[in-house]
Amino acid sequence: MPTYLLDTNPVSDIVRDHPKVRARLGAQTEPKVTSVIIQGEIRYGLERLPAGKKKRDLERKTKSVFKALPVEPVTESVAEEYGRLKRSLELQGNSIQDNDLWIACTAKSLGAILVSRDQIFSQIPGLQVEDWTK
Repeated sequence: MPTYLLDTNPVSDIVRDHPKVRARLGAQTEPKVTSVIIQGEIRYGLERLPAGKKKRDLERKTKSVFKALPVEPVTESVAEEYGRLKRSLELQGNSIQDNDLWIACTAKSLGAILVSRDQIFSQIPGLQVEDWTK
């Protein structure tokens, strides 16, 4: 049974009650996790918002989502994968933002399917990606 690693955009979609993502989330019985890197990206997005009701509501919803999803740390095996993959992509002339690379390496080290809309992940060999908004 595969594990699904939810990237930043599906976590945001859950917070915003995207109907297709919510439906897939409820229909999947396989384990679902996210990453500390994604948690940081979401926190950054919240920090950019002006103080007020919208920010408080999003913070509350986000906290609820992160309580429901296990948050994977950056482990030694993720770091090993990161070093190999970053150098391999560099030698091919490809460049991927570091956070996306850490997220991809987390998915690969877990043997997880990455749930994301980001097309950049198609450049990473051996990474399975699903878009739950389609």
